[in-house]
Amino acid sequence: MQERERKTGKKKISKKKRQKRKIIFTIVLILLMLVLFGFAFVASKLGKMDTKKLSNIKFNANLDDDGLKGYKSIALFGVDNRSNGNFDSGNSDTIIVVSINNDTGEIKMCSVYRDTYLDIDEGKFRKANAAYAAGGPEQAINMLNKNLDLNIDDYVAVDFNALVEVIDLLGGIEIDVTEEEAPLVNGYGEEVTKVTGKKTTPISAGLQVLDGVQATSYARIRYTTGWDYKRTERQRLVITKMFEKAKSASIGTLNKILDAALPDVSTSLSSTEMLGMATKLGKYSMGENTGFPFDKQSGSVGNLGDMVVPVDLAANVKQLHQFLYNDDNYTVSTTVQQLSDTIHANTGY
Repeated sequence: MQERERKTGKKKISKKKRQKRKIIFTIVLILLMLVLFGFAFVASKLGKMDTKKLSNIKFNANLDDDGLKGYKSIALFGVDNRSNGNFDSGNSDTIIVVSINNDTGEIKMCSVYRDTYLDIDEGKFRKANAAYAAGGPEQAINMLNKNLDLNIDDYVAVDFNALVEVIDLLGGIEIDVTEEEAPLVNGYGEEVTKVTGKKTTPISAGLQVLDGVQATSYARIRYTTGWDYKRTERQRLVITKMFEKAKSASIGTLNKILDAALPDVSTSLSSTEMLGMATKLGKYSMGENTGFPFDKQSGSVGNLGDMVVPVDLAANVKQLHQFLYNDDNYTVSTTVQQLSDTIHANTGY
């Protein structure tokens, strides 16, 4: 990839490991507070965030970016860093690419499965979530740009602290919980309560309003039909529900949300960029969401363990550009084609 400087500066894990995992999925803070809210008081609060200037963002040299024009793409990371407020380390156990259509205001989300077998740095093939741990947001963005032919140069990362409180401040969100999910929500709720100090009550299956602990627990569920693929679907559903609820919230409620959430956000977006996007609040709408790779195989790859392997990467990238950017005729770069060939050689898929 060529370097370009930013001008603006199905195997279960053990119970012990599962209990240590933080609540690291929400990116709604950007969509709600940093990108979409055009209220004057936002400007005075942005200083509470952790801000980073990126200087080594790379794009594929022969990137066909015609189809990317007219869109703003942002990488959203939920970081499992084992220490609150630390955004320089930890696996990005949630990775979501967001495309914003500058003309229509439509927002689309695509989760990149954290165990996806990709080149995280100069021929080093690992799980996608390892890129953030190895080199923070810059390396994670470069991993996305290189493997998926993207031109992302901004990110937002969050840890879990504000999530429960934000959902509670919104008055909860309505979710239709299945018979399979209900006992798992209650099980995860015990751990979430211990971590956050927020109390909740057990739930049963059915359509209901989930409080912060319940909704966070719902988004953490991995061990049902669909495994991690289904979990990312739940994450995007919770984000969408929060987005819808926040658009009708009062200024007083949004002010409380900002105070609760911004200290747990890290971003490369400048105040000017965020406020500029915020002035378009009424224009934004949630579009479709999906997961990547579309065509995949799960299996062990050498001594790296279980992976999600794109089959094949080039075809998946074409489909991704069709989904995010409405580009039906995208031609992948030489870099992506070479990576696709290497993945096939390494895995047999």
